[in-house]
Amino acid sequence: MPRVMAHPLVHDDRAARRDLREQIARLERELQATLLSTFPHGGADVTLAPRRLAGPRVLALGELEDLRDRLSDKLAAARAEFAAVADRQEANRRLLERMLLAPGKYRSVRIANADLGEGGCGVWQVRPRLGLIGMLCGWWQVKLSSGCPLAA
Repeated sequence: MPRVMAHPLVHDDRAARRDLREQIARLERELQATLLSTFPHGGADVTLAPRRLAGPRVLALGELEDLRDRLSDKLAAARAEFAAVADRQEANRRLLERMLLAPGKYRSVRIANADLGEGGCGVWQVRPRLGLIGMLCGWWQVKLSSGCPLAA
């Protein structure tokens, strides 16, 4: 019985599909790792809505490439967003350090724990020591609020 040989283009198509599926899987893992590493401070929208509703089917080569490209764009956007958040948090931590070293220069400045990338409802604030007398005498201190307000 003669053996039927697969067309060379069909074989190349399978290899391309396998390669694209591997790339998509890698991008999905990287996106998942990025989102998990920044939880709960991340807020990136990572939904990949289908281009059209067509039910279960095998994606064409072009659709696989489109999915890969959209995943790559989402990953780049998530990384950029989380880098910006990390930069803001680092800037706020440096500001808090300066506030602790010289509170008189940062009168009435407030920094929430969330702005530092920490949990809790606490707020760091430069306040006068001993109220009005401390304000007139230039006695300033950095205080951390006791936390979340009680539920009403």
